Amino acid sequence: MFTATKLQAATYLLGVCLFSIAFLVFLNSSISFVITDLIGQRTQVGNAVGTLGFADELVVLVACPAWGVVSDRIGVRMVCVLGYLIVGLALLLFVQARNVFPQLLLARLLFSVGGAATSTMVTAILPSMILPPQQEEREPQPATTPPINGHGVSPSISSELTITPQRLQRHGSPTNARPEESPTRLAGIVGLFTGCGALIALAIFLRLPELIQRTGTQPGQALADSYYIVGALSLALSIICLIGLRHLRGEDGKSWRALMYGKKEGASSYAGERVSALWSFFDSVMLGFKSPLLGLGYLGGFVARASSVGISLFIPLYVNAYYISSGRCDKSGRNPEDIKDHCRDAYALAAELTGVSQLVALLCAPVFGFLADRYRHYNAPLLVAALVGVMGYVLLASLESPMISGEEGSPWVFVIMALLGISQIGAIVCSLGLLGRCVLGLEPETSSKPRVNVGIAAARDSSSIAPNHIITADQEGSIGAENHTDEASPLLENQETTQPRRNLKGSIAGVYSLAGGIGILLLTKAGGVLFDRVSSVAPFAMLAGFNLLLLIVGIGQGVSTAWRSQGKV
Repeated sequence: MFTATKLQAATYLLGVCLFSIAFLVFLNSSISFVITDLIGQRTQVGNAVGTLGFADELVVLVACPAWGVVSDRIGVRMVCVLGYLIVGLALLLFVQARNVFPQLLLARLLFSVGGAATSTMVTAILPSMILPPQQEEREPQPATTPPINGHGVSPSISSELTITPQRLQRHGSPTNARPEESPTRLAGIVGLFTGCGALIALAIFLRLPELIQRTGTQPGQALADSYYIVGALSLALSIICLIGLRHLRGEDGKSWRALMYGKKEGASSYAGERVSALWSFFDSVMLGFKSPLLGLGYLGGFVARASSVGISLFIPLYVNAYYISSGRCDKSGRNPEDIKDHCRDAYALAAELTGVSQLVALLCAPVFGFLADRYRHYNAPLLVAALVGVMGYVLLASLESPMISGEEGSPWVFVIMALLGISQIGAIVCSLGLLGRCVLGLEPETSSKPRVNVGIAAARDSSSIAPNHIITADQEGSIGAENHTDEASPLLENQETTQPRRNLKGSIAGVYSLAGGIGILLLTKAGGVLFDRVSSVAPFAMLAGFNLLLLIVGIGQGVSTAWRSQGKV
């Protein structure tokens, strides 16, 4: 599956993927204890946590695209190093705060900048893990044979840089990767490791304060020591990334000098692209409209991130609201300070429901990676994930209660949670796979057969080339330049766009993260207002609408692909 070295693959999976989400889960789960146990604020804790989370997402909306553009200049390796370095410093500074505003807010914003770098690089590094080695550029050397009956030398059709109709029909586009190098399979493995990272945060990082307290340390100091340990681990990961991600394919020529001057070292231009960082971001956004697959990947990221927040944030909120409104908590349970003491059953139920969802998602990650690679022509696995999401959220919104047992309860709620987990991981894995395929130029819209026939026809129609003449690489470029019709362009379209897309892989990853951040902001703000003013199941109705939109767009893209492929035959 990997074309990268074992050290690079291990660093990516066990370092970048495993811990990119672990630190965020640890911080989100323990930030309320920092406010209460370290700062000593006992009131308006929920409001403070919400404000910090909202500020975090605003920073992420800007930082993710910015880090993506920067990685196209200095390389994904250095962005990973900087990201984990910033995260580590932020965790160390976090427990030094003595007030929520501005000290804790500034520490959280610093963490957001570093976290945006690490999460964006999970997407940006993926194509480099399976990027095939580039062929050495050399001049075509025709095979020479002794003159026979006065005839001179004849060109060889075995040269790697010689393109004949037979060779094109046999091999297709030279940019096509082998099936075992499919990014969709790797995306499934990435989803598995990120899920394991969340479990590490819940099972190990969050237990550190309790374990340290057993040694006789006070709760506040035990929490601070936990942050020191996790922060030191992040700093160590920055060093690991510095060593383990060296010499990644597709990263040659990227340096700090390229960040200043907008071009690779030793290159006269930045692969023909606009050198402005703003233009790199703009090009990545516009590619989402020009390439249906890439646009579908962006939309999948939007739905995936929104689903993740919907499960982790609104399901516990829904459970707690039900317990309070049904009178299962006493009056003192309405006080945020005492709700954990009087509504323990609500927290236990919320943990069970979200735990089932995340466990199913973890188990299904490699399954979706395999299916998305096997049935990628019409993106059927992504459509199935969207359909399952519509069903799951509609069923959840129609429940009388989230209870498992009792008159209003039903064990079928676990089935619904499983559906939500399947939908979430399906959107994550399939959208990551789509991005990898688009960056590498593996798009099903451009099949090899039409490209070959049209290219040969264009070559034969050229006045400067005889019908039976062998087309070399240099002549192929001139043919593409002289034939600007829609019929001639598909021959070179994949080759012309693949390299620029690889140079923009960081910017594309940043736009992908930006789409996810927009989904989170839209769901948290609009969903929160609707939760308070309309219904406690309103956020789930929104998520059902998001998945329905993804399903409709995906079906439309598949129908368009089928129609165009029939028209080319």
